[in-house]
Amino acid sequence: MKSPKRWAGAALAAVLAFTAGAPAAQVPLAPAPSALPQDPDEVLVEELVVVGRLPGPAWWRVSDADTTVYVLGVPSVATKQLAWDRGVLERRLQGANEVIVSVDPVKVRALGAAGAAVNFLRLRSRTPFEAQLSGATKARFVAARTRFGKPADRYKTGNALAAGLMLVEDWLDHVRLTTTDPSKPIRQLARSKRIRVTEKTYDAGALLGALVRTPRSAGDACLEAVLDQIDAGPGRIQAASRAWAHGDVPGALSAERVYERCLAAAPGAARLDAQYKADQAAAIAAALERPGHAVAVVQLRPLLSQGGVLDRLRSQGFDVKTPGDG
Repeated sequence: MKSPKRWAGAALAAVLAFTAGAPAAQVPLAPAPSALPQDPDEVLVEELVVVGRLPGPAWWRVSDADTTVYVLGVPSVATKQLAWDRGVLERRLQGANEVIVSVDPVKVRALGAAGAAVNFLRLRSRTPFEAQLSGATKARFVAARTRFGKPADRYKTGNALAAGLMLVEDWLDHVRLTTTDPSKPIRQLARSKRIRVTEKTYDAGALLGALVRTPRSAGDACLEAVLDQIDAGPGRIQAASRAWAHGDVPGALSAERVYERCLAAAPGAARLDAQYKADQAAAIAAALERPGHAVAVVQLRPLLSQGGVLDRLRSQGFDVKTPGDG
């Protein structure tokens, strides 16, 4: 199994759970299977979901009297090494005060490192997880990890949610999908241009503790949903990735989000979600205090959901423009 730091890094990008905020126009998704929580960001603000007019991915703008923050919405799961037009990004980096990126990678805080290690050990088991399974579920689990070239000992955990998340991560790697959004190359590009990069650090120990405390029924439901997604294949995510690259926001939002719904079952997911969105909105608001312009990168659904980042900024009185405004 992975170290606590890498475990948390793989998980945090998706553990952006239930939103809370002011009422807004709503765009419901297709109902999620009842065995898992609904999509953490199921309800979107309709007027923000607009196809982009410029080449490449869609951008939103948040502004006050003398500052603009250009916000790039990015997918939580996408095709690896996805080609996309970076011309607009390059132009907006010119003269930018700073670049605000999302929470990848996650770093274990010094004070939380001991707790992370303890929780990691609590997730471990002496026997492979599949020893707890039987019947069709066991056969599907063994077939999946065999297809990915993974030994049974990789999944030495007694926690069904942890096993499901490890299996879906191995599937993502096998079919060349990634939870590492474009923040990484954008961060590198910003630093090469000597632009200040702002990013948030979260405590991995709290994430691992939430996995430990997740009820077994929720873990079992997650595992079944993961196996269903593996059987269905990567087609929906690949199509959504292509849509994102061409500014098709509704298409980019169409991918199934089993990974996020699994993590939404963990205790404390709602609190962490609210903190993430508040932190992202606060970072953008802080950038608006300095005349000029800045660039921010935020995952699409937390950006566009009811109570999400843009919804919060609008409620604070900032002007928000959509990709349809050019």
